[in-house]
Amino acid sequence: MTGSEFGNAVRRWRDRVRPEAAGLNAGGHRRAAGLRREELALLAGISVDYVTRLEQGRASNPSSQVVEALGRALRVSAAEREQLFHAAGLVPPGQGTVPAFIAPSVRRMLDRLEATPVAVFDAATNLLLANPMYTALMGEQLGKERNAAWRNFLGSGNRVRHTPESLHQLRSAQVADLRASEQRYPADLQLRNLIGELKAKSPLFTSLWEAAAIVPHSSAAKVIDHPQIGSITLDCDILAVVGSDLRMMIYTAAPGSPDAQNLALLAVLGSQSLID
Repeated sequence: MTGSEFGNAVRRWRDRVRPEAAGLNAGGHRRAAGLRREELALLAGISVDYVTRLEQGRASNPSSQVVEALGRALRVSAAEREQLFHAAGLVPPGQGTVPAFIAPSVRRMLDRLEATPVAVFDAATNLLLANPMYTALMGEQLGKERNAAWRNFLGSGNRVRHTPESLHQLRSAQVADLRASEQRYPADLQLRNLIGELKAKSPLFTSLWEAAAIVPHSSAAKVIDHPQIGSITLDCDILAVVGSDLRMMIYTAAPGSPDAQNLALLAVLGSQSLID
C-alpha cells in the first residue's frame, strides 16, 4: 500500500467525525464539519506536523501504535480498523498481543460522561483515550508519558499528590499488572520492550518485579494539584471493561461539594483552552 492510500483514508475519516462526537468544542468558524488536523493530533497524541505529512503521503511506514491511535481518534469500526492497518502496510495486532481496540459502546459511555474526567488504559498501562475533562485535569500526556508505569518509574509523574506510601502502593500495583499482562500476552513485543526498559533503568521496578507480589488497585480519594484551580480532591474509581482487557479511570466529586464546583470550573477552563 502507498502512503497516499493511508493518508486518503485518514483524511476521509477525519472529515466525517464531528468535534462534538469526540468531546471537543465546535465553536468558531469551520470550513468543514469534521475534525481539524490539530484536533485529530490532539486526540491521537501525535504532532500536527506528522498528521499533515501522513495525509499528504510525505510520511511512510507509520508504526502500529500510531495507526492504532489514529483509529481510536477517528472512531473507526473494527472492519475499518483492519482496513487502516492494511493501508499502512501492517498486519492488525492479533492474539497474544495487548488489545487496544475501544468498542463503540465504550465510546458512547465516555461521550455521556463529558462533565467527568475519564480515561481508558490498556493492559500495558498505555493511555488509549482521555476525554477533554481528563486532559484538563491531568494535562497533556505525550510520547512515553502516555504509559502510566513508565511515567511513574522513569518520567515526570502527574498532578496527583502522593505520600511515599501511596506512591509505593501505586507502583507495586502497576508492576503486578505488567507481570500478569506479560503472562497473558507473551507475543506482545511492545510490552516486552517496556518491561525491559523499566528493568534496565529502574532498580525499584526490578526489585518489585522480583518480589512478584500480587498488589491490586483500589479506589481512593486523590488530591490533584491543578496549576490554575489549585488542589482538587476527587474519588478515583477504576472499572474493568469485560472482554476487552481495558480499564476506565473515573474521577468524581460529591454533588454540591467545593470540589464539584472546582470540577465545573475546570470544564469551563478546559473548553476555553481548546478554543484558544
